[in-house]
Amino acid sequence: METTQLGKTGIFVSAIGLGGMPMSIYNRPPESDSIQVIHRALDLGVTFIDTADSYCKDESDKHHNERLIHKALSSYPGDTSQVVVATKGGLMRPNESWTRNGNPEHLRQTIRVSFEALGGEKPIDVWQYHFPDPEYTIAESLAPVKEAVEAGLIRFVGVSNFSVEQIKQARDVVDIVSVQNQYSPWERQPEKDGVLQYCEQEKLTFLPWSPFGGRRRHQDLQDISAIAQLAKAKGVSVYSIVLAWLRAKSPTILPIPGASKISSIEDSVSAVNVKLTNEEVQKI
Repeated sequence: METTQLGKTGIFVSAIGLGGMPMSIYNRPPESDSIQVIHRALDLGVTFIDTADSYCKDESDKHHNERLIHKALSSYPGDTSQVVVATKGGLMRPNESWTRNGNPEHLRQTIRVSFEALGGEKPIDVWQYHFPDPEYTIAESLAPVKEAVEAGLIRFVGVSNFSVEQIKQARDVVDIVSVQNQYSPWERQPEKDGVLQYCEQEKLTFLPWSPFGGRRRHQDLQDISAIAQLAKAKGVSVYSIVLAWLRAKSPTILPIPGASKISSIEDSVSAVNVKLTNEEVQKI
């Protein structure tokens, strides 16, 4: 598997990661199936897994995905010492909806539970502030995160759904290695607001969430002629073309496509071998 550096940490991870969300929300598969998906990802060389405390059905189910990932890693027969798990905190799941909670005390508590959910034996590899809460300053919300780094609960810190100015504010509090914002051929905000350029400039890893455009867009990629034609010409899936497009857009991008089926992660990983020319990127 091709690798890429995580921020400026000196740690290299797989050039395509695995997003855990589909295994814990909506129509989640049986746990045994999800563990097989994670094991297959590891077989294929995936060493970066993205999760969150709120990847669950509702608040009574909080931290489900973190516990699932820990169970899968613990039961994997091979070496998992190089696997980096990135989790997030700062969103709640009441009634299967999403609400922000940047309350410092809540974040202090959820970091501790995430630490335990992921095994409680080593620091959380990467903890990301999931969504800035306007009820609190970024400095207020990240104060307990800095405490957790100093206490050895967190190794590296990232942010999610942040503007350039907000990233700068976060970096005034604690070192940042990654930014996770929505980005796909249909959602181009990181190009427009300068976040992608800033990540390149500062050597921060950019993690694009919802790379296939969300659940509705996910169903009709084949209907988009530019993508469908390239997929046919190269003998790959339309999803591989989208992941190749993301990787071609910037060397700082690390796609984290979600998967709940073995065939999905196999297809996603195969995209590492799909190369697009500048002309093909422009076509999309």
